Amino acid sequence: MRTLSFALALLTATFAHSQRYIAQVKPAGQELWGYLSSTGEVVVPPTYKSCFRFNESGYAAVNDPASKNGGFINTKGERLATEVPAFQLISSFGGGDVQGFSCGLAPVKVGELWGFMNTQGKLAIQPTYDKVDAFESCLSTVMKGKKLFILTAEGKETPVADAGILDVKSFTDGLAPFKTKDKLHGFMNGEQQVVIPAVYLSVGYFSGGLAWAKDKSEKVGYIDKQGKWVIEPKFDAAKEMDPTSGLARVKSGDAWYYVDRTGKEVRPSGATGLGDFSEGLAEAKQGELTGFLGPDGSWAIPPKFQGARAFKNGFAAAKQGELWGYIDSKGNWVIEPKYDAVKDMEKVP
Repeated sequence: MRTLSFALALLTATFAHSQRYIAQVKPAGQELWGYLSSTGEVVVPPTYKSCFRFNESGYAAVNDPASKNGGFINTKGERLATEVPAFQLISSFGGGDVQGFSCGLAPVKVGELWGFMNTQGKLAIQPTYDKVDAFESCLSTVMKGKKLFILTAEGKETPVADAGILDVKSFTDGLAPFKTKDKLHGFMNGEQQVVIPAVYLSVGYFSGGLAWAKDKSEKVGYIDKQGKWVIEPKFDAAKEMDPTSGLARVKSGDAWYYVDRTGKEVRPSGATGLGDFSEGLAEAKQGELTGFLGPDGSWAIPPKFQGARAFKNGFAAAKQGELWGYIDSKGNWVIEPKYDAVKDMEKVP
């Protein structure tokens, strides 16, 4: 038994060690971006005016600054050969990033229509759509003319049969928010079964089994996947629930604070500028300095940085003086601050 336990521990350690993380960085004094691994290795030298995140496909999306055409590079900086020479990529929420591969497919616009390219550079789903979303849970919502469809990664289309549905958002946790002509919101599954009826003024995405929803009194609470109120609607605003900490940021009046899955409040003292919890920690300010709060609302990482961003994959970007680096969940520097700008560490094969 001891031998088996040791072997399992060794396998776990080997697997953890085999994980690789890469982020976009702009070295101090330079105008171009490159890619850096979590060990500090320069993976792709700074050669891009703008570039985007690697994901688990092993590719990152890039844009040619002159032609505006899209492309993909691997972790050696080599360009993926594609069967179509010119295409455009889709922006994610807020337009700050560009979608790469998900479920082995990336949305690409060829001419005036959208399709999906695979990691061999082939058009696995031909460009026939006027509008698409990136795949989430291996499902996408697409539009031909004014007709909505649910699309699988195999290319199977299922028309959205309910003519009263105007829009369907991305799938998360197997459910997608939809909006009706009456401007009410609910949730459907991949088979277009309405799992939660459209009775809400607005809704968020499911995270950790809960989603925020706004009722007709314009108050916000949290529902489960059966549409039952887990936390009654009493907030003026709310954010997604963090599965690790079990906490979400909510607003009553002018005050932001946190609630857990039972509705119990966590109101940090001596902290302002509260951020959302991510991987069990939330950035916050004390005066001009930034640190991270733990689930009990106390400082897990003392406020000692000039700026910071949320944790992702065990790393957070943090700023010392005018330069950025990366810290671990204990607040220790993993990569010393020597960059003018950085993005999140992303997991790659």
